[in-house]
Amino acid sequence: MTTETPPAQPAEPEVIVRRAGHLGHLILNRPRALNAITPAMVDTVREALAAWREDDGVRTVLVSGAGERGLCAGGDIVNLHRTVTEGHPEGADEFFDIEYTMNGEIADYPKPFVAFMDGIVLGGGVGISAHGSHRVVTERTRLGMPETGIGFFPDVGGSWLLSRAPSGFGTHMALTSQHVTGADALALGFADHFVPSDALADLSRALETREADEAIAAVATAAPPAPLLEHRRWIESAYAAATAEEIVSALEAAGDPAAAEAAAQIRAKSPTSVKVTLELVRRAARMASVHEVLDQDRRVAYHLIRSDDMSEGIRAQLVDKDRNPRWNPASLDEVRDEDVAAVFAPSDTDQPTRTQAVKEALS
Repeated sequence: MTTETPPAQPAEPEVIVRRAGHLGHLILNRPRALNAITPAMVDTVREALAAWREDDGVRTVLVSGAGERGLCAGGDIVNLHRTVTEGHPEGADEFFDIEYTMNGEIADYPKPFVAFMDGIVLGGGVGISAHGSHRVVTERTRLGMPETGIGFFPDVGGSWLLSRAPSGFGTHMALTSQHVTGADALALGFADHFVPSDALADLSRALETREADEAIAAVATAAPPAPLLEHRRWIESAYAAATAEEIVSALEAAGDPAAAEAAAQIRAKSPTSVKVTLELVRRAARMASVHEVLDQDRRVAYHLIRSDDMSEGIRAQLVDKDRNPRWNPASLDEVRDEDVAAVFAPSDTDQPTRTQAVKEALS
């Protein structure tokens, strides 16, 4: 008697690309990894966007995430860590290059680009959604830029949004890595519409036949109060300080438990990343476009992926998961101004107008 081995089932695509009516729908499809973005996923998204740009039958593009946990938890940092620690940092350079190019293409997309920012939306998840034209959040949204906790920085053009949030809230998010609600995301300029999560399936179907603005307006509701805005007084005051050390001191002196917790969160992050991020957000505030910000991200990423802190942060948070990173330098006052400035210097492979060149080529 013989037993036949059943044929192997084809692997699920990491991005499901589908057409329905006038809608082009991209579904990030790695739910067990909370839809963390891989290089192949970026390639698939860019190819679909390029095809639909020229397809008159596609009027609207939608991006959403498979599973119940959220849109996307960011880039596939564990594999990037492996690439770098095995001595191939250029592999990470290539990933960031195509990811940041995708972010710029989304920002410039000529058709309505709708993003369902439901559940977890972190790091690269912000990059693939919050540069779109129609950004939808829900009561389940938890949005954040958590990179200072792994020795990195808020990339994917995130500092363009963070620097334009009112009253220091973006700097607070950037330095503490704090997650915010959908209502907060609306108030801070990361989103445009609040839709109950149980209405998203109906909205997706409506986008197949109706214009984006009309379809969203039919299901959008008023957002609840934004919890983060309750802390405007101490956030506005503390984050106006000149240096990271002064910000932490102001938070600790604010006399508010939430401010004290923010100070503790900043002290727990990579001191180098905190200082780089503060400078990054302040520089982004003076930049004229998201493309200029993305070019800055390229330079900073080149340097930080080669730093000890990023390898150590990923090890502690995502590989060994001991949650006990050993940062070097270990404190904010040990990070020198010249070391921060060096992170913004052109790299050996710098392409200072890469995203602007892409923008011009597509216009």
